Amino acid sequence: MAMLELNGTEIWYDDTGGEGEVILFHHGYTGSHDTWPQIIERLGPARRYVMMDARGAGDSGRPDDDSYTVAQYVADVIGVVDALGIDTFTYVGHSMGGGIGYMLGLDQGDRLDRLVLVAPVPSGGIQPMESMRNEVAALWNAQDEEELLRRRIAEVGRTEGVDEVRAKAAVGRALSVSRGHYEQSWQEMLDFDVTNRLPELTTPTLMIAGAADGLVKANVEDYLRLPKATLQVFNRVGHSVPNEVPDEFAALLADFFENGLVSAGTLAKRAAGRG
Repeated sequence: MAMLELNGTEIWYDDTGGEGEVILFHHGYTGSHDTWPQIIERLGPARRYVMMDARGAGDSGRPDDDSYTVAQYVADVIGVVDALGIDTFTYVGHSMGGGIGYMLGLDQGDRLDRLVLVAPVPSGGIQPMESMRNEVAALWNAQDEEELLRRRIAEVGRTEGVDEVRAKAAVGRALSVSRGHYEQSWQEMLDFDVTNRLPELTTPTLMIAGAADGLVKANVEDYLRLPKATLQVFNRVGHSVPNEVPDEFAALLADFFENGLVSAGTLAKRAAGRG
C-alpha cells in the first residue's frame, strides 16, 4: 500500500506485484478500494492486482478544487499504471468506475487487454429522481450514518447475505469523501453521454449487472450497443454486486480472464472453424 503524487494530489494504491497479467480495480461513487480485497483473495495469486482510490475518496488526497471529473479520473488511472511501469492491463470498474471504464475503452483502448463494467453508470448518464437525490444529500450533509446504513442495507437484493459490518464501513467511507467528490462527481454522472460512441469500443468487455438494480435496463441496453461484449445479470442482486455475491462474482471474473470473450459471434466463428 502506497501513495503517488499524481496530477496535483495524492493517489492511494496497492500493487501485489508479480509477473502475471495486470488487473486494475476501481471503485464507484463515494466508494473505496475496500470492495476488492475479498475478490482478489478469491481470484488467487496467478495475476498481478492493482487497487486504487479515486481523488477525494478512500485513502487518497482530497484536493479543494474542481478536478473531480471523469476525464481527470481517467488521467489518474493512466498515471497510476504509468508510474508502476505497466503497459497494458485489464480494467474492472464498478458504478462510476464503470463510467471511467467506458472512457478508458474509448480513448485509451490500446492500453486495455479487457474491460469489466460492473453495474456501470449508463452511457447516457444517470437519471435519478431529484427528490430522492435531495433526501440522500441532506443525510450526507447531516452525516446521518444510521439512516444511510438503513437505506444501504435495504437496497441489497439478497438480504439474507447482508454483511452489516461491511455495510457500515462503506457508509463511513461514503461520509468521508470530499465535498468536491460528492457534488462534482454526481454532476459528472448526470451529464455523462457516450451512447453514440459505444460502437467504437472494441475492447473485449464483460458487462455485469444486478437484476434488482435500477440501472439494469440501461446496462443491458448498453451491452447491446457494444461490438465485443458479453453479459452476466445476477438474480436478486442490487447495485453492489461484488459485495452481495463475492463468490459468484470472483468466479465470473476468473472465467473471463481465463477464457476471454464468449458470445454468439465468437461461437459462430468457432463453428465455422475460424476461431
